[in-house]
Amino acid sequence: MTIEYHPLPPFLPEDGSVLFLGSFPPPKARWSMDFFYPNWINDFWRIMGLLEHRDAHYFEVPGEKRFDRERIVAFCEARGFGFFDTATKVCRLKDNASDNHLRILEPTDVASLLLNMPKCTTLVTTGGKASEELASTIGSEEMPPVGGKLEVAVAGRQISWWRMPSSSRAYPMPLEKKAEAYKVLMDSLRP
Repeated sequence: MTIEYHPLPPFLPEDGSVLFLGSFPPPKARWSMDFFYPNWINDFWRIMGLLEHRDAHYFEVPGEKRFDRERIVAFCEARGFGFFDTATKVCRLKDNASDNHLRILEPTDVASLLLNMPKCTTLVTTGGKASEELASTIGSEEMPPVGGKLEVAVAGRQISWWRMPSSSRAYPMPLEKKAEAYKVLMDSLRP
């Protein structure tokens, strides 16, 4: 069993309006970049590439098994997308990236993240464990359906909470189906 503190600072664009929350990063040995959703076999950035550029490989470095951090950061800043996770301290029960083997020892203070994103109106959880932890953290007795949203009060404001399917390949859903679910969210964010 290994105890870990979150290895990344929150990414909170000044004018950000959307905060994505996963559960916790995989072990550093599985990273392909120093940013959120760093695991090469996680499809989050492929989903974003499909939806924003009609190219699942748009955020990949051609010929390498890594994502293009600079391109991703520029995209997130332009879209007002912030990132962190629902846990800041965990006990990893096995040396892998599975949420099933994470025990959360210290949940993230989501309200304090929102204080740094005064224009944030949307929270997005990417997977079951992140959704369960957010519900517990904000004291919500219900969760949105997968691919749907729920209006909640967090840090003194009304927030649209979207619960998306996990972008992990361990989640039994093809990339295209995950992208369809995320498309509903992304379409709702457009002016």
